[in-house]
Amino acid sequence: MRKQLLSGLAALGMLAFTTSAVSAEGTHTVKKGESLWEIGKEHSVPVLQLMEVNGLKSHEIHPGQAISLPEAEVSDAEKDLLAKLVEAEAKGESYAGKVAVATVVLNRVDSNEFPDSIKDVIYEVANGHYAFSPVQNGEIDNTPSDESRKAVDEALAFRGQGQGSLFFYNPDTSSSSWITSTDTTLTIGNHVFAK
Repeated sequence: MRKQLLSGLAALGMLAFTTSAVSAEGTHTVKKGESLWEIGKEHSVPVLQLMEVNGLKSHEIHPGQAISLPEAEVSDAEKDLLAKLVEAEAKGESYAGKVAVATVVLNRVDSNEFPDSIKDVIYEVANGHYAFSPVQNGEIDNTPSDESRKAVDEALAFRGQGQGSLFFYNPDTSSSSWITSTDTTLTIGNHVFAK
């Protein structure tokens, strides 16, 4: 029943990773002024995973330090699909709103309540209804902006942190009484994020 009401919604279930696999890329040498956040975005890996693989207790890193890179769990095709969804769902929203929409999808992937891949979350159909309206109306096939692509990279680096939002909706256009009864985690622009 809930799935019927979720057309146009996404999920954000933030969970920490426990894998310690190192990527084929191997290591990254820290440059002056660089942060774990920047390294995570550049390599599409969560900062928490970078910390775990490298046994770091804080975000402190130093120039010249070799950082082991965990395997990226998201393919380029999945990143592209997620950027297309972000563009369709959050066009006209702020950059932070775009990152939050991408984070919702990643949280759904990490949640036991939803499918286990970005593609399956985006194309999920329950009771004859798509979870995201851009899949139904074809906007998912549009080319994403550079900003939407950057928002996906940032959401991937942010993965495992945050308020655990599983849904988002526009209160001005939503007709679902169920979604408005969920616990609001934050509001960004025209979207309310909830769990």
